[in-house]
Amino acid sequence: MIGWMRIGLGVLSVAAGSAVLAPLQALALKARFTNEFLLPRAWHRLILRALGMRVSIHGAMSSQRPLLLASNHISWTDVMVLGSSNDLAFIAKSEMAGWPVLGSLARLQRTIFIERERRRKSGEQASEIAARLAAGDAMVLFAEGTTSDGNLLLPFKSTLFGAASIAIAEGGIEKVFIQPVAIAYTRLHGLPMGRQHRTVAAWIGDMDLVPHIGRLLAEGAVDVEVHFGEPLEFHAGSSRKEVARRAEEQVYAMMQKALRGGCSGN
Repeated sequence: MIGWMRIGLGVLSVAAGSAVLAPLQALALKARFTNEFLLPRAWHRLILRALGMRVSIHGAMSSQRPLLLASNHISWTDVMVLGSSNDLAFIAKSEMAGWPVLGSLARLQRTIFIERERRRKSGEQASEIAARLAAGDAMVLFAEGTTSDGNLLLPFKSTLFGAASIAIAEGGIEKVFIQPVAIAYTRLHGLPMGRQHRTVAAWIGDMDLVPHIGRLLAEGAVDVEVHFGEPLEFHAGSSRKEVARRAEEQVYAMMQKALRGGCSGN
């Protein structure tokens, strides 16, 4: 009964908040009467509150620009976790554009949707990301290319860093800063999740979205940590594979630190 009450209250609060914030965001993008990231931050916080997620930030997002954040990826909630406290734009799979409600809201946040299977469009999409970087937008790249179970880190795909090369080549800029970011879901109802229970937060592969949302709403009280690493400089002559490897190493170290801390109770 308590779980169903949480689901009902969560859905009502998100629906009411979205009904107000979405039209305002559309107007803000058209008329540019306010910071375009202000309303999305409020929406992300609304979602986190409805889900009962508590976010703790370690370190800070770099103030250097152009900035590409290379993060691990565990769940659709990663967007809210990162976007609730920073002005960020996201790079997402094209499938997300068709999601009910979330797809429309993602477009209102000027998310760039990429079609990795269509190579003919990859150059065009990378150029769009590069233009946004050159314009000063901090862009979030989920560098694994898919979601994991929250316990392991999948290899970073160096091809996804191609936007940094194009930003330098086409944007007339000297370098791009790539900042590693680690997300870790650590506790459930104040208790360490452990490997088995961490899948409560994880949204893996072809899992249906609506049941996962319902499960999170019913559970509530999930603690998640965000760790910001040291930015890496990407120049015209930089190796994408090397930068991807160095970013992956930082994310892995920060993620393991967060998971060990959650298990030890520190």
